[in-house]
Amino acid sequence: MNMEITGSYEAPLPLLSLNHVSLLCRSVLDSMRFYEEVLGFGLIKRPSSFKFNGAWLYNYGFGIHLLENPNYDAFDDTPMDEPRPINPKDNHISFQCTDVGLVKMRLEEMGMKYVTALVEDEGIKVEQVFFHDPDGYMIELCNCENIPIVPISSSSCSFKARSQSIKKAPTKCGFIMENVMMRSLSMDMMNFAF
Repeated sequence: MNMEITGSYEAPLPLLSLNHVSLLCRSVLDSMRFYEEVLGFGLIKRPSSFKFNGAWLYNYGFGIHLLENPNYDAFDDTPMDEPRPINPKDNHISFQCTDVGLVKMRLEEMGMKYVTALVEDEGIKVEQVFFHDPDGYMIELCNCENIPIVPISSSSCSFKARSQSIKKAPTKCGFIMENVMMRSLSMDMMNFAF
């Protein structure tokens, strides 16, 4: 099936934020343990109407939904294939972290394989650490907040604030985006329930 987007649209779809990432896994229990113990996600209630094995976890403003892979035979004694090499150019989920050095030290303590990369642009340096979860999905931890969010075209800015409480928007598009991101963060913090 080939989907083609035709025509022009007045506005993009009315999105608010990333809600969750859904991952098929060999063992819900092993993956749960990884996302809880290594990445700090917490187990949350999952709808009881689901008739398949899985788990929902949440932290950092979004969720991870783990679904047991129906094509995997848990009773098969065949060892898991050697995971593919850790490739920073592959699909991955990325998280900002507070201390890249501490991340590397902790991964080493856990005996986890990882690769590092360094991105440099106009004197700004971003350190990246890549590793796999139990199913071979790649995770990146970085200090990406060092890179400013600057739209490609400063003359036409399409970023719009979610909140109507912004009375006077700054003239530079980069500042508008910063304002939108800060408002989004503060709204997420206010919506967090204990």
